Order: sequence, then structure tokens, then C-alpha cells
Amino acid sequence: MTTSLKQYKNIGATIEKRLNEIGVNTIDDLAKVGAANAYIKIKEKYPDKTLSVCYYLYSFQGALMDMHWDDIPQNIKDDLRKQVGMK
Repeated sequence: MTTSLKQYKNIGATIEKRLNEIGVNTIDDLAKVGAANAYIKIKEKYPDKTLSVCYYLYSFQGALMDMHWDDIPQNIKDDLRKQVGMK
């Protein structure tokens, strides 16, 4: 039985749907893909959409760390931004 991603911090229905569309259906899938790669894959799938880093990139990492995205240490946020090609 798979557990809904919505049970994890920062993951709502829309984000869960987008993760599912790229083959991320469980928190283990997200851990394997990684927050940065999941963000990149969703950006590639929706090239015309603006995807907020806090609602996507940081939310993915926060779900993995079991913390609100705003509480993620700044050095981790900086590293995530670098991984996706942002300053």
C-alpha cells in the first residue's frame, strides 16, 4: 500500500499531482530522485509555468526533512538553488 504524499509537510494536492506525473509516487521515490531533480523534471514538463522555488523545490526538501520549507537551513536552500541552476 502506498502512502499519499499529501501526508508529508509542504505537499498539497497540486504538488502531489505534479510529482505523480513525473513518476514520484512515494516519499521513497522523492528521496531517490532528490528535491532538485524533481523540481527540474517538473520545470521541463511545464516549461511555460512559473514554479516558485519555495512551493516546489524547498517544499520537496522540506518533505524529505520533515520540516516546513521556511525552516530549512539557508545553506541547504543555497545548495538546492545551485543544483537547479539558480543563484
